Amino acid sequence: SSPSCIFFQMDTTQESYLDLFPLDAIVYLTPDSENVLEDIDPKKVYVLGGLVDESIHKKLTLQKARDQSLQTARLPIREYMVKTINTKNYHSETLAINQVFDVLSTYYKTRSWPAALKAGVSSGKGYVLPNAMN
Repeated sequence: SSPSCIFFQMDTTQESYLDLFPLDAIVYLTPDSENVLEDIDPKKVYVLGGLVDESIHKKLTLQKARDQSLQTARLPIREYMVKTINTKNYHSETLAINQVFDVLSTYYKTRSWPAALKAGVSSGKGYVLPNAMN
């Protein structure tokens, strides 16, 4: 069997997503959301909330989404993964944009959150799949 390929069309624009899509179609992804992303809805537009900054500003992307009256969601990291013991006692659900994209594209292909999270969440984040603990 041949491997399945998925192609993503990318466009760049200076226009805001708020001007391009209806507000009720936009879901702003932020690790601070109380809503867990359970599935990808093809009728929705997912905005990957990101900052070009080395420091983490807690709840900044969540506040931006709230200011724009947008739905929010977070990846189901704590639902499918467990904290691992590490020397720095470091655990973070904040991912780089490319990692979030890897999670979403793998989930889209496999419909498996464990497979998707394994593809995008590095062990350096302090989370692993439960079966990786053995």
